[in-house]
Amino acid sequence: MTESLVAVRDRRDQVIARLSECYATDVLEVEELERRLDLAHAARTVAELDALVADLAPPPLASSPQTALVPVSQALAVDDPNRAARKKLRVLFANVQRSGRWSVPRSLRLGVWFGNAELDFREASLAPGVTTVHVGVTMGNLEVIVPPWLAIEGDLSSMFGNVEEIHRTSPEADPQRPLVRFTGNVVFGSFEISTRLPGESRRQARRREKAQRKQLRAGSKALPPGR
Repeated sequence: MTESLVAVRDRRDQVIARLSECYATDVLEVEELERRLDLAHAARTVAELDALVADLAPPPLASSPQTALVPVSQALAVDDPNRAARKKLRVLFANVQRSGRWSVPRSLRLGVWFGNAELDFREASLAPGVTTVHVGVTMGNLEVIVPPWLAIEGDLSSMFGNVEEIHRTSPEADPQRPLVRFTGNVVFGSFEISTRLPGESRRQARRREKAQRKQLRAGSKALPPGR
């Protein structure tokens, strides 16, 4: 009998939260965290997910309700009746930032002309299902920050610009979990997306990326010929 998609989804949320907690407490290095997160997003069964945390010590039994792990889908997907269905955000010769606990509309049309914009989704309130961000960047820059557990995908075109390819979704469609889809175009500008844990600064992210590259190089040199 096929496993319930709800059971797999809930277990995936718990595993991702546990992995993130282990990284925050220095149990896992950043490259191991990212490796296991990729496997968690691709897993199709509860058994595959259980194997990703089988070698990790269980969390303390004395955890209080405030510090207990919360399934990611409950933490991110919010059915807010006051959520805007559509909203426009225009940036012209200015800098605009959305961060912290902010409510993301179902459809956000963002235009950046000769300016800079930053969208931080790490603590954002997202609706279940697909949230679409229509991007139009001309002679400007757009930086997007997402947590590792948020499903994202993109379909952007560029002309004399820089656009990072993005795609990180679960193998099965899940209308109860948030997914942010980026569409649009970039002309003489840049679109950058980075993955950071909540509370992680740009400097800390750069430091762990540098450490990751160093460890990957060391690991490749340690492999015997032919491996």
